[in-house]
Amino acid sequence: MPTDQPSFDAMLRAARSNVAGRPLGRRNVLRGASLAALALGAPSLVSACGTDSQVQSADTCESTDISAEEKELVFSNWPEYIDRKGKAMPTLEQFQSESGISVTYNTDVNDNNDFFGKVKDQLGACEPIGRDIITLTDWMAARMIGLGWIQELDKANMPNVEANLAPDLRSPSWDSDRTRSVPWQSGVTGIAYNAKYTGEVGSFEELMTRGDLKGKISLLSEMGDTMTFMLLLEGSDPENFDSEEWSAAIARLEGYVSAGQVRRFTGNDYIRDLNAGNIVACEAWSGDVIAMQYDNPDIKWVVPEEGLSLWSDNMLVPNKADHKANAEALMNHYYDPEVAATLAAWVNYICPVAGAQEAMEKIDPSLVDNPLIFPDEEFLANAYGFMELDEKTRQQYDKDFAKVIGA
Repeated sequence: MPTDQPSFDAMLRAARSNVAGRPLGRRNVLRGASLAALALGAPSLVSACGTDSQVQSADTCESTDISAEEKELVFSNWPEYIDRKGKAMPTLEQFQSESGISVTYNTDVNDNNDFFGKVKDQLGACEPIGRDIITLTDWMAARMIGLGWIQELDKANMPNVEANLAPDLRSPSWDSDRTRSVPWQSGVTGIAYNAKYTGEVGSFEELMTRGDLKGKISLLSEMGDTMTFMLLLEGSDPENFDSEEWSAAIARLEGYVSAGQVRRFTGNDYIRDLNAGNIVACEAWSGDVIAMQYDNPDIKWVVPEEGLSLWSDNMLVPNKADHKANAEALMNHYYDPEVAATLAAWVNYICPVAGAQEAMEKIDPSLVDNPLIFPDEEFLANAYGFMELDEKTRQQYDKDFAKVIGA
């Protein structure tokens, strides 16, 4: 999906004006990144996976809600993924003031696999994890729901979600009626390059085959992101592929690695290398590019010709959480369009709330037409999620990917 680069860069410049002096955000921490889970090797991936003995259900793992007695909740999210004003978090403080519910806000989700490893034994044994909301990326949310570790939500407590959830996010394959998940934010993965050291890199085919880029690029250690593009290069649909197509895509990636095209697989630490010119182009998260461009205008963002990788991070209520109704009240709060716009103006990721674009007129008019926050149908026409996988297949694909990237 070719994009008019000058106008898109203008949008990025407008967005990056909002990140001055701000710490790097949610996708700028080590998520499935810096080989956080993969660096320990394939055995660690197996240990991070659920087994049949850990599968739960509403019948085998009953939860009791004491929200009426205790006006509190514990919310685990990614670092720098909420609006801030100094030490204050305005939208969260507004919720506490209006609802009377006290929120303990933790930034202890640094990596999907790592977080899974922290809580799998308790959730697999139907034990509490001391959290009422956890925020995880699509594929991990799907895994936990599949294992029966996530409670069903009461939609009657979330009228704003019912009214304002963006239409294109209402029916993911892994939670078709959004009975157990509510999107927090969404984002896209594409290509970044440093114009000081190389010309425009317009496609993943160029990234993976151009001789002048050999040994000077990086890919992400997040399997879903990188393999989305390998599948697209194979002519396969990342949202609907079979084992033969997977094998061909893995073989393609292995060929690029063997040829020396890829310098390394990274998390957000590609930021340092790209700024310094140690790599000149890479697979990148859009939010990183906004932050990087504030200090380095040579950093450019490209929507690859093959398309984009699209993801969401989702709020979930785990089994044995004590304050489900309180958690639902918080989810409802963040689907008020003005609250959602305030949050989006700070984090600069795709807002999942219909009506927030209009509300942004009052909060920051420069962001109203920014496609990284409010993408239109054309922008997302070739945006792909990654196919839902059953637990056994996920384990095998994780092993395949870890082997190729040297984890």
